[in-house]
Amino acid sequence: MSRALRDALGQWATGVAIVTTHHDGQDVGLTCNSFASVSLEPALVLWSIQHDSNCYDAFAKGGGYCVNILTEADADLVWKFTKGEQVERFNGVDVTRLDSGRVRLTNALAWFDCELHQPIAAGDHDILLGQVQAFAHQSAPPVLFGQGKLGRLDAL
Repeated sequence: MSRALRDALGQWATGVAIVTTHHDGQDVGLTCNSFASVSLEPALVLWSIQHDSNCYDAFAKGGGYCVNILTEADADLVWKFTKGEQVERFNGVDVTRLDSGRVRLTNALAWFDCELHQPIAAGDHDILLGQVQAFAHQSAPPVLFGQGKLGRLDAL
């Protein structure tokens, strides 16, 4: 993708999530801003992962994932989950193990534990459609991402 296109796409402000899974005996997580709701009946959500991601097999070929929407208080996790070894990403992060075996971030604004419903090939990414099995939320300010920076939503 050209830098100019990436900059133009970055004008769309989004929420930020950490997507987690458990694969080959290891917790795996990455930062994501492509999360979206698809359907309420059945409960379906999606996000996309790049084919050359070092986490691709864990998510696209695994059984499911947990989407953790971040609060403003956990904004530092956005960058923590973009680089380094997986064990380093989770080091010092408060997590709760779900019945599915995946972890959720204990302080997440909202979380959605999903079974992988369908991967959809789309250019250099796959769209991972997931069926929500469990979820919860709390009330707190969300962290936002736009124009390459983290921000806050003061209107809520």
